[in-house]
Formats: sequence, C-alpha cells, structure tokens
Amino acid sequence: MTRRVSVALMAAGGVVLLSVALMLVPWPWWKVMASGWPVLVPVAVGVAVLVAGGLLWRRDGVKHEVSAAPTLPDRQVRPLRSWVIPVGVVLVGVVTWAAVAWLQGSVPAVGDQVERAKVRIESIRTGLTIGAAVTAAFALLLAFRRQQLAERTQQATEYDAGEKRVTELYVNAADQLGSDKAPVRLAGLYALERLAHDNPIHRQSIVEVICAYLRMPYTPPDDQRTPTPAAPPTDDPAPAATPTAASGDSDKPAVDPREERQVRLAAQRILARHLRPTTPEGKPHPMYWGPKVTLDLTEAVLIDLDLNGCHLHNTTFTKTHFNGDARFNEATFSGYVGFDEATFNGYVGFDEATFSGEARFTRATFSRDAGFGEATFNGDAWFGGATFSGVAGFTRATFSRVAGFGGVAFSGVAGFGGATFSGVARFGGATFSGIARFGGATFSREARFDRATFSGDAGFGGATFSREAGFDRVTFSGVAGFGGATFRGDAGFDRVTFSGVAGFGGVTFSREARFDRATFSSDAGFVEVTFSGDAWFGGVAFSGVAEFGGATFSGVAGFGGATFSGVARFGGATFNGDAWFGGATFSGVARFGGATFSGTVSFEGATLDGVRYDGPGPVAE
Repeated sequence: MTRRVSVALMAAGGVVLLSVALMLVPWPWWKVMASGWPVLVPVAVGVAVLVAGGLLWRRDGVKHEVSAAPTLPDRQVRPLRSWVIPVGVVLVGVVTWAAVAWLQGSVPAVGDQVERAKVRIESIRTGLTIGAAVTAAFALLLAFRRQQLAERTQQATEYDAGEKRVTELYVNAADQLGSDKAPVRLAGLYALERLAHDNPIHRQSIVEVICAYLRMPYTPPDDQRTPTPAAPPTDDPAPAATPTAASGDSDKPAVDPREERQVRLAAQRILARHLRPTTPEGKPHPMYWGPKVTLDLTEAVLIDLDLNGCHLHNTTFTKTHFNGDARFNEATFSGYVGFDEATFNGYVGFDEATFSGEARFTRATFSRDAGFGEATFNGDAWFGGATFSGVAGFTRATFSRVAGFGGVAFSGVAGFGGATFSGVARFGGATFSGIARFGGATFSREARFDRATFSGDAGFGGATFSREAGFDRVTFSGVAGFGGATFRGDAGFDRVTFSGVAGFGGVTFSREARFDRATFSSDAGFVEVTFSGDAWFGGVAFSGVAEFGGATFSGVAGFGGATFSGVARFGGATFNGDAWFGGATFSGVARFGGATFSGTVSFEGATLDGVRYDGPGPVAE
C-alpha cells in the first residue's frame, strides 16, 4: 500500500512539473514543433518513454546477499485489468483528437484559401502522427510488460530448479553424517559448509544440522576423556577405548571414538571459521556468515573448542561438556548466552570478551582456571551456584548491570581486582576458599556479601563502595584487608567474624558504619580511619589488639558492651560526636592518651583492668 501511494504521489508531482514546464515554453517553440513530424515525433516518443519509465520505476528495498543460487522474485506481477486495453484505446483516440483540434485551431488566417487548406491538411497529418506516437508508446509499454513477465517466469523457474538442487545436496550431505566411516562423515560436513557458504538463505538450517551432530552422545577416547553423562551406565560396561555404536541400530558397525574425535573437531572448526567477522589483520573476513547465526549446543560434547574472536548470537551451551581447553577470548556475545550447568574440564578463557545481553553461568563447573580478565558484561551476569576449582580471574572486568555470584564456590584464587560493578553486586553466601582479591574494585551500587565465607585472605584495599555495602554475618578466616577503601554509603559488618587480622587502616566511612556483635579474634586495625557518620561497635569482641589511633569519629561512636581482651589503643583519636563506652570491658591496657572528646562521653558501667569505672569524662592513659 505504501509503495502504491508513493508511486501515485510521484506521478502527480511529475504531471504538475510537466504542466508548469509546458506553460513556460515560448510560443515560437510550439510553432517549430507544429511545423512537422520530424520534430514532433521524437519529442512525443521521448515524453512517452519518460512517463512510462517513471511509472514503472520502483525502489527495490530488499538487499540480497551474493548467492550462487537463483534468487526468488521479490514480488509477483499482477495481471492487467480487463479495462486497461479499452482505456488505452480511448486515451489514444482522445490524444489524437485533441492534437488535431489544437493544431487546426492554430492555423493562421493568412494567405489564400488553397494555402490555408494545405496547412489544415498538414496539421491533420501531424495530429495523426502524434496519435501514432502515443499508440506506439502504449504498445511499447505492453511489450515491456510481456518481457518482464517472461523474465520473472524464467527467474522463478531457475529458483525452483536451484532450490531442488540445494535440497538434494543438503539431503545427501546430511545422509553422509550418518555413515559409520569417518571420511564419509567429514565429506558430509565440508559439503554442508560449501552449501551454506554459497546459499546464505540456508545457512542457519545448516548450522543447526552441524550443532545437532555435536549434540549427539559421544564418549572421548580413554587417553583424552573426562567422564560425561553422554554414555549411560550399564550392568556390563565395555572398556573405554572400545569403539561405541554410531546409533541405536546394533546392525551398524561400531564407530571408533578416535576417528569421531577428528570429525567433531572438524565440525567445531567449520563453525569457528565462519563466525569470525575479522581476520587477524583486522580486515573483514570473507568467510564470515553474518551476525545473526545462532548456535544451540545444549548437552553437546565439545573438544578443545576455539572460538576466539568469534561473534556469537543467542548462543546456548546449557549442560555442555567442554573437554580440554575452551577459548572465547575477545569473542562477542550478542543477545542471550547461556552456560547454565556447563562443565569445563580444562582451562576456559573469556578474556576481553563482550557480553551484550544476558550471560548465564548458573551452576556451571570450572574444573581448572577460568579467565574473564577485562571482560565486559553489558547485560545481567549470573554465576549463582557455580564452582571455580582453579583461579577465577575477573581482573578489570566490567559489570554494567547485575553481577550475580550468590552461592558461588571459589576454591582457588578469586581475582576481582580493578573490576567495575555498575549494577548490584551479589556475593551473598559465596565461599572463597583461596585468596579473594577485590583491591581497587569499584561498586557503584549495592554490594552484598552477606553470609559469605572467606577461608583465605580477603583483600579489599582501595576498593570504592558508592552505595550500601553489606558484609553481615560474613566469616573472614584469613587476613581481611580493607586498607584505603572508601565506603560512601552505609557499611554493615554486623555479626562478622574476623579470625585473622582485620585491617581497616585509612578507610573512609562517609555514612553509618555498623560492626555490632562482630568478633575480632586477632588484631583489628582502624588506624586513621575516618567515620563521617555514626560508628557502631556495640557488643563487639576484640580478642587481640584493637587499634583506633588517629581515627576520627564525626558522629556517634558507640562501643557499648564491647569487650577488649587485648590492648585497646585510642591514642590521638578524635571524637567529634558523642562517645559511648557504657558497659564496655577492657581486660587489657586501655590507652586514650591524646584523644579528643568534643561531645558527650560516657564510660558508665565500663570495666578497666578489673576496676569498675563509673565516672564521666575521658579516661587517662
């Protein structure tokens, strides 16, 4: 409908412009045109051809890819209406009559009667010539339409023949994949590859066939195998190196898993070869199949997969088993990508990869090191319940939206140094058995580490928490280093257990900081910490040295009911707000030398060195 309206508007605009142009033509020119057919006929033919071309013109809005197969006609040519021919005949008659009448009326009243009769006869001849020219133009238009119909018929015939040929090649290649001979299966894969490269319209379906082949049950050879659920257990299992059947048909010969491994590697290389948009030199790759090719490798068994630099769109690797290394470095994932419950038995690399949509790694198993260094997650990133047995490297990674690591088990080093969390960061219930590195990380929104367990050292030095930071009920068994960190929002450390040294030196708490009922089994260092909001240490147990020297408390400093079993040092501390030590117990030395109390200070009910203290004011060193 839109195309018809556009053509009608173009025709109307052309008629208006032509009318204006005719009105501007000087009268002497009309005399020259009316002088004879040698001038008038070419002009009439030219105008007719121009109008016909303008009416038949249309913009082809479909951009076809280069293809070896004939292309389907973009639109059907509708048959002419029954009234077109009669209307054309009437139009020719009207134009002829109008031309004769106009020419007769333009005969000058000069000369004798014979000369005027000759001029009138000449004008009639000229008008008939115009009519003949219009008739020829109309006939030319009909001939053009017949030629167009013939060409489109031929195009449709070639398309049907090409589709039949493609279908035959497709079926033959697919049949080869079911052969028990590895060379035949390889030939089938490469035939499908060639077919997909020459016929863009069939690429997705051919890719799905290759993915379906990789999803077939497969047990790798014994020397390169890790157990997968591809081979169900039996009462009398055969040895691992024994060839397995190609299908459920027991009459078929067995397939050698070593040969099958080569076939699967070839299938993986075919996919990788056509999913790389650029060459190593940065130029457009001539073998690239476009950004909309999707992969469904659910429960597939992949071997030493190499998709470095590939563009993957709406890719599914759910419950996929990656035997050997899996490389996705510098890959681009557009749309959804799912690695839920996937198993990575070797090293996996996602360094500098870009995830444009949602990325899911829930309950995935990383048996060895996993590299996500400088990866970019523009959508939600879900790793809930995943297991990292080796190093989990997220150094300088960027999480633009939700970063979900709830319940993740990090058995090795967890490296998030310099990472940027623009969305909510969820590490609640995560287990860090090795070193946890968050130094220099930036948390722009909420950071939730509630009930997480840090069995090794935890480094948050220089990290920035722009909003609420939740560490409630967290267990730090090793060193907890927060030196130089910045908490711009509320910081919650309620009921936290610090079994190792807790280092908060130079930390800045811009708002409320809560350590109620926290347990410091070793030394706790809060040297030169800045508490801009209220600081609550009610019921805290300090078993080692509690160092608050040079700390600044701008709001309320609440240590009510706290227990200081070791040395408590508040020398040089500044209390600009109220300071509450009511009911606190100082079993060791309590040093407040040089401390400044600007607000109300209360030690009511406090116990120092076994002596009950009930007086107001600061305690001398």
